[in-house]
Formats: sequence, C-alpha cells, structure tokens
Amino acid sequence: MSTQAGFSLRGRNPDVLTCIANLSNDEVFTPPEFANRMLDTLAEAWGADHNGADLWADKSVRFLDPVTKSGVFLREITSRLTKGLAVEIPDLEERVDHILTKQVFGVGITYLTSLLARRSVYCSKHATGKHSIAKDFASDDGNIWFERTEHTWVADRCKYCGASKNTFDRGESLETHAYALIHTDNVKTRVAQLFGGDMQFDVVIGNPPYQLASDGGTRDIPIYHKFVDAALTLDPRYVLMITPSRWFAGGLGLNRVRDRMLNDKHLRVLVDYARMDAVFPGVDFEGGVSYFLWDRDHEGECEVTHHLGDEMPATSLRNLGEFDVFVRNPNALTVLRKVLARHEPSITEIMATNNEFGLVTNFRDYKDRRIGTDSVAVHAIRDGRRVVGWMPRKNLPKGGALVDRWKVFIPKSYGERGTIPAQILGPTLIAEPPSACTQTYVFVHAGSEAEARSIERYARTRFFRFLLSLRKITQHAAKPVYAWVPQQAWDRKWTDADLYKKYKFTTDEVAFIEKMIRSMAESNE
Repeated sequence: MSTQAGFSLRGRNPDVLTCIANLSNDEVFTPPEFANRMLDTLAEAWGADHNGADLWADKSVRFLDPVTKSGVFLREITSRLTKGLAVEIPDLEERVDHILTKQVFGVGITYLTSLLARRSVYCSKHATGKHSIAKDFASDDGNIWFERTEHTWVADRCKYCGASKNTFDRGESLETHAYALIHTDNVKTRVAQLFGGDMQFDVVIGNPPYQLASDGGTRDIPIYHKFVDAALTLDPRYVLMITPSRWFAGGLGLNRVRDRMLNDKHLRVLVDYARMDAVFPGVDFEGGVSYFLWDRDHEGECEVTHHLGDEMPATSLRNLGEFDVFVRNPNALTVLRKVLARHEPSITEIMATNNEFGLVTNFRDYKDRRIGTDSVAVHAIRDGRRVVGWMPRKNLPKGGALVDRWKVFIPKSYGERGTIPAQILGPTLIAEPPSACTQTYVFVHAGSEAEARSIERYARTRFFRFLLSLRKITQHAAKPVYAWVPQQAWDRKWTDADLYKKYKFTTDEVAFIEKMIRSMAESNE
C-alpha cells in the first residue's frame, strides 16, 4: 500500500507563489495570474488548430519548462489537466500520477528553485517523499531535474553563455548559473539524457533568466535568446516564452536574434507590455516585457497585442519584418510611414560615431580651467552633473577633425521606465568650438552657430523625439537609434506645428504624438 499522500485540488489562500520574492531583476518568478494568461493563449491556439479540441483533455501532450523556478507553469498545467482529463481517467490519483509522470517535465535553474518547483508541483520537495502526490517515481527528482552544471572556460569566457570566469568561477559553495539547456553542444541529446531518448515535447514553455552580470563592464550580457534557440532546437509544436522586449529594437549583441525573430513566419502571437511592472510588480527593468507563441505549423502574419499603461490594449495582425526593428505600438505606423515615404537623408549622416573623441564615460584627465591657447573644452557628466573641463588638443586620442565644429550634445542615456507621456531625451546642449565630449554624449555637428541652434531646437520637438522613441527601447540612445529622424533645412527655428504641416499628419496622428511625447523645456544655452 502506498504511504504517499492522496491528491486533492486544495484552494490556496493565499497562493504562496504570489508572495515569494524574486531572485533578482533578471531571474523573476512568474505570477500565477500571468502564467494562466499565457496558458489561455496556448489553449486558444491549440483549439483553433484541432477543430475546437480541448488541450487539457489530451493525455498524450507533453510539456517542458526548461528553466523552471517556482514551478508555476507546471503546477498550473497540472491543475488544468487534472480537470480536463476527469472523464478519460476518472480515478483522481491515477489521473494525477499519469499527468506528473507522463506529461509535465521541468529543468530547475538552481538547486533551490528545483526544490521549490517540486514543492509546487508534487507538494513535496522530494518526488518520492511521503507527502508527494505522485506515486510512481523512482527518484527524488521526479520529472523536475537539476544537477550542478559547470561553465566551459575558453580563456576567460564560457564558450556557451559568455559568462566571465572572473565573476562565475567561484567554487562549490555558490551557484554557477551555468544553465543545463544552453551548456551543451547538442540540446536534443542533452534532453534525452535527462528524460529518456524517445522524448518528444509538444510544448516548451518558460520564463528564462534574462542576463548575466558583467565583470566590470557597463552593460550585462543578455542570455534569454539562447534559451529560445534551444527550445526551438527541440522541434516542439509550440514554444511559449517570456522575454524582455529589448530585442525589438536594442540589446547588446542581439542584432542577429532580432533579424531572425522578426522574419520568422512561425511567430503566431506576440503580447507586449511597455512597463515591466505591469507583469512583474516591483521589478524595475527598462524596456518592458513580452511573451510570444511560436507555432511550428503557422505561416504568416503575427497577432500583436500592445499594452500601454492602463489603456485598452491594441491588437492587430502585423508583418513583424516590415522594418529592421519592431515598432511596438501599431498606432505609430502611419506616422512613420509618412516620414519614411519622403526618403529624406537621416540625421545620423551628420552625427558623430560612438565615442568620437576616444574619451570613455569615466574619463577625468581634464582641468577646471583653460590650459594654454590650444586647449579643448571637454563636456562630461560626472556624478549626475554636467561639467566642462579643459585639456590640450594634442592629448585627444582621436576625432580631431570635429573639434572645431559647432555641436549639439545629447545625453546618451535617459531612462523613464515606460512613463507616458515620455520625454525620451535628456536636456540638449549647444557647444561652441573647440570642444569635445566623453562617451556620455552623442552629438550632431553643424557648420555654424545658426545651424547648431536650428538643430538643437529641432531635437526638442515632439516630432523628433517621437521618431526616436520608435527605436529607443532602453535608456541608451546611441547613433543607430536616430536612424528614422530626417534632416531638415537648418535655416529656421523648427516647431512641431511646422513639422506636422510638412508631413501632412492628420488630427488623430498629431493627437497620438502629443499623447506619447511631452513638451520639452527650452535649452539654457
């Protein structure tokens, strides 16, 4: 006779998975309500593809969460299957045992989360424990696997995830954060080793870790796309995953990922939230978050739903590959198309390259006052304050050809965490020659003071900043983010009224721009 606990669908009040704290901003627990929203999306697609059949009444479907943390996806899938299979498998304990041993599988990302996931799914941190609701497991892991995985160092980096040896080669007492699914040369072989050689998953679902800490650099290393690649390699029918929305238009090293995603006709559903805390309360992460449904048998446009604050979400069928980046708000498309239809040269043609003068963000080798007759004013941001120092022209590492041009400096970083209406840019600054700047600024150069003042006034228009916002998804705005901003004739003080008239925007288009972008104060320069 089994000594293990019988199963019952108990009410959870409160649900412990709504109460636990996140591991970090990049390893966040998925709220149960949001997990169920994603499962509703999956079930709707399944029904549409199977003549209205109920996904949760199919005892042959296999689910894998390859990055399980709290176990919420597997728990909610188990709950749905328990109700859906009641007719086909009337005995409750037999039904639950079938679901847990044959249908739901997970890979823990750490030892702690594997215990938590088993507790959520099996009601016991040990699948064979006396409180476990599963009866037929031979090991304590059950179908939620975890073993410590090590990085594979090539020089000072992991060859699989790019982790820094200096940061993550830290001994047995700490987690390695070497995630099993992406630390292998063959994902299918690795999964077969974990769960059996004949295993084929119908659905891969999860919320992967987002990034790895850098080793003193200014930006962390994104890794969530590696889990997406690994999931697709398993050739499931569906992949349903949460990712930061940064891949839409930015992200360190994500150009290839973005191109592949935007041109993948198997993307069936994309649900985007402009604010991270709309999904993960208390998580502060610039750029928002989204989830997608990839369908192996789908070919065509993608159903995109964009959530902006408390407004009703906008849903439309989209060709994701229309542009080189993804314009998340569909209401912006008519404005953008009108601007691009004129084929005007981009303002990037009169912008300097990144770090034009070779002075890094924390450069401090300048003086408080002018040094001799051939010194250059160096504009920087130090401890949150704008400062101007002086250094000999000969000491500039590079960029000497632009020292004697008039310039409009714009802070490279400005974060608002999805605030609407947004400002998009920090205050602009006109700099007379001879001048240079650290990497904290990007700049447009001009042939005269009059041109510089015209450019600076243009940069403060809502029009300018709206077009910029379509490519700016994080706090960083390097030169490529300005690609859709057209040049103008630098012979006037540009106003939004002038620009709205020039591009023949409708009343609704103007209203939309002004709803999204707030006015910007006059420059002090």
